[in-house]
Amino acid sequence: MDTDDLEPKNKQAPKKDLDVMSIEALGEYIGELEAEIERVRAAIKLKEEARQGAESFFKR
Repeated sequence: MDTDDLEPKNKQAPKKDLDVMSIEALGEYIGELEAEIERVRAAIKLKEEARQGAESFFKR
């Protein structure tokens, strides 16, 4: 048995310490987070389209 199998699959990344970040760094961090949100939204949209396609195929 591999010890990696015992680790939780959905590990959350440690939160950044915002207190030590400059205003400029915080602005950049917001941009990174917004880009990640858009990436996730795009993935959700693709999955929804795939599900709708599958549902319409099986409803025949």
